[in-house]
Amino acid sequence: MKEKDRRSKNASVTTAKGRGAEARGGGRHDQKRSAPPKGGGFKERPARPAAAQTAETREKPAKHTPAQETPARVIARRTGEKPAERIPLILETSDASGYHLIDSGAGEKLEQYGPYRIVRPEAQALWPRSLPDSVWEKADAIFTGDTDEDGMGRWRFPGAVLGETWPMQLLGTDFHGRFTSFRHVGVFPEQLAHWSWVKDQVERAGRPLKVLNLFGYTGVASLIAARAGAEVTHVDASKKAIGWARENQQLARAENLPIRWICDDAMKFIQREERRGSRYDIILTDPPKFGRGPNGEVWQLFDHLAAMLDICREILSPEARGLVLTAYSIRASFYSIHELMRETMRGHGGRVESGELIIREGGLDGREPGRALSTSLFSRWVPQ
Repeated sequence: MKEKDRRSKNASVTTAKGRGAEARGGGRHDQKRSAPPKGGGFKERPARPAAAQTAETREKPAKHTPAQETPARVIARRTGEKPAERIPLILETSDASGYHLIDSGAGEKLEQYGPYRIVRPEAQALWPRSLPDSVWEKADAIFTGDTDEDGMGRWRFPGAVLGETWPMQLLGTDFHGRFTSFRHVGVFPEQLAHWSWVKDQVERAGRPLKVLNLFGYTGVASLIAARAGAEVTHVDASKKAIGWARENQQLARAENLPIRWICDDAMKFIQREERRGSRYDIILTDPPKFGRGPNGEVWQLFDHLAAMLDICREILSPEARGLVLTAYSIRASFYSIHELMRETMRGHGGRVESGELIIREGGLDGREPGRALSTSLFSRWVPQ
């Protein structure tokens, strides 16, 4: 919802996912790559066995005490057959216009974001670098400081000092890249696999699909879905992240797209949607390990994930196209969230496909297939 845990320890930056405006981390895998499909920048395959936007649509939650636990949800035991399964599924982001992973190794990664080459810590890069140090030393920006996923640090600019933001484009959608104090840059490119899937579902639907983007961060997924024709509800607890999302919307010249930007605690929002009888055709959810909502609500992934998915099932429409969960920086196998998703969707038919999101090295030009860097776990329910 990678690299991913993008949550800040700074209360002013914490978000709805509890997701502060930044932080993430990942699990890992390796897979052989063929040429990426035209225009997609990603491919999908099973691994080998082993209406115009409202001006300021905001839900106004009730007042709470500073550190409030989300009320426990009693999850009824569901009956019926579990959905079919497809595992493991590796979703790969390789060369994509606007982004590619150049090289990785020695606990770091060298990436191309638009015009800039950027070096950031990457604990999963256990191997030696492929390219010489002279290439890495020519990076435009290098993150230094705490190598923890949510650790603070600073950016060093070996050449000219760069501004906080720069223009980016992925899947035809413009947005800002951004240097943050938590190593992240306002976008998680491994999510291109999910975004391309959502775009395809929306374009083929023959009707406007309703998409809910929980823990939506800086809004790139919401903009891509809306541009494809969806009616989008974007939820994040961070006012700062919502502000960045609106800046991205303006840069993308997408002010008239049907997007509701909602600053709220994710769990409280979907609980109200369940009571209202609201329904969505696609739900994207990318929760952090830990976070706080705007009124001190506490999110703990292992404590609250099952309840969150249970509510998400209830607010799926009868003709839903999918429920997508991404999990970063957790000590778990994809099997854990895979079995949870199958239990959640028991009796609902369809198929649950789970695995990892990976990014493939592409060398300096993005076209020299190298090693795979795993970034996160995911599980996705789809109707068969």
